[in-house]
Amino acid sequence: MGQPTPAQKDSDWWRSAVIYQVYVRSFADGDGDGTGDLAGVRGNLPYLAELGVDAMWFTPWYLSPLKDGGYDVADYRTIDPAFGTLAEAEKLIAEARELGIRTIVDIVPNHVSDQHPWFRSALAAGPGSPERELFHFRPGRGPHGDLPPNDWPSQFAGSTEPVWTRLPDGDWYLHLFTPEQPDLNWAHPVVRQEHEDILRFWFERGVAGVRIDSAALLAKDPDLPDLATDPRPHPFVDRDELHDVYRSWRRVADEYDGVFVGEVWLPDAERFARYLRPDELHTAFNFSFLTCPWDAGRLRDSIDTTLAEHAPVGAPATWVLCNHDVTRTVTRYGREDTAFDFATKAFGTPTDLALGTRRARAAALLSLALPGALYLYQGEELGLPEADIPVDRIQDPMYFRSQGADPGRDGCRVPLPWAAGAPYAGFGAREEPWLPQPADWPSYAVDRQKQDPHSMLSLYREAIALRPEFGNGPLTWLPAPDGVLAFARADGALCVVNLAATPAVLPAHSRLLLSSGPLDDAGRLPEDTAAWLRP
Repeated sequence: MGQPTPAQKDSDWWRSAVIYQVYVRSFADGDGDGTGDLAGVRGNLPYLAELGVDAMWFTPWYLSPLKDGGYDVADYRTIDPAFGTLAEAEKLIAEARELGIRTIVDIVPNHVSDQHPWFRSALAAGPGSPERELFHFRPGRGPHGDLPPNDWPSQFAGSTEPVWTRLPDGDWYLHLFTPEQPDLNWAHPVVRQEHEDILRFWFERGVAGVRIDSAALLAKDPDLPDLATDPRPHPFVDRDELHDVYRSWRRVADEYDGVFVGEVWLPDAERFARYLRPDELHTAFNFSFLTCPWDAGRLRDSIDTTLAEHAPVGAPATWVLCNHDVTRTVTRYGREDTAFDFATKAFGTPTDLALGTRRARAAALLSLALPGALYLYQGEELGLPEADIPVDRIQDPMYFRSQGADPGRDGCRVPLPWAAGAPYAGFGAREEPWLPQPADWPSYAVDRQKQDPHSMLSLYREAIALRPEFGNGPLTWLPAPDGVLAFARADGALCVVNLAATPAVLPAHSRLLLSSGPLDDAGRLPEDTAAWLRP
């Protein structure tokens, strides 16, 4: 395989990038008010450069009432004052680029905040007005219009709350998520034009890409019918008219050499691949791998399926172990059930953190060795566990809309520990963080891990630096005992991961590049350990 030219390598950076997910509110507090901000990110750009990441993906940093962690956007062209200013965001994008780090922003096209000017105008204008045509307003059913227009379920797992809210004037409006997040009407040309303008606004400020939230939910059946047992096509998931939207977005992105990554939760591989055609999205998140249990056969199937899904359209796979919505990896892998499913989350689920950490270290090497791009959620490189949030401090609407059955997502959003001996583990100097940090948080602090060559941070830094050893070639599975994953990349190194209960003999190799834990006295790979080898 020929090596890419420098120009090709630069334009195709997203095909093999390591992309760091920044949840601004919890990354670093620059002004000491208890909330993470852009000043905190700017001050820690050298840390991200030393980690070796190629890009940062920011969850929404726009003006928002924060009813759903910023995914309720009131103004896409304004940075929320809690985080900073637009001028500061522009400086951050430029300063990061000087360090070789690109910026990806998050766009939430399915809905806006109920504080968005469009929705406030729609409320004021009344039933039947043009302003209400930008959303999904309908009269209710029943003799007095007091029943919701249809029976659609909430998109918050475990929620029994309705997706329709009735106004005093009698109209109901649709919100697949919280009532504070009214769904937009994507059949309306003004909605489409506004989002293309938003894309241009951020591309012109130097962002390299856009992550698209809930990318398969935008289009709705205009009749808003009840949800059948097995609807085909579905009235609001993965509708064919969506692809015209993304083709028009792709034309905008191509003007700026921008890239897209879609949040696309779909079980149908063929339907999933449609979003990755050459004139639509560049990449999409791989949720099969993220939710997969720590099981050799299941992981291999997930990897094979993912690569097969992407092959027909020539798109690179993406790999992710955790994000701001799911249980932290070291906690999940230490549980009896190591898969992730929103429906099975519960308070007090026991975990073995030592076991989970050993597996998370091995999973880090596995995911970094696979062909494609890797997304790394902040704090995963520190081995942070899921935190138990006191009930009176929980803020996530998932908890409230499930009547407390779901603990919510705040446990993976706790502010990062930077300095073991500083107030609030170095997150901020003055006010208590917006979510409480566990008592043991200082033991995970960046300054402590930097000094420890065996820490999770040291492992990630070394692995990211060595990742080019795998080259750009495809993956070939190697013969291996049950419970062991072993593969070679066509123009690079080998990766072996032992999920079996007994030590595994390593394949022939000239050098051990890196391992997630020590080999045994016989040079074998212990259980829940991974190794990178030079053939």
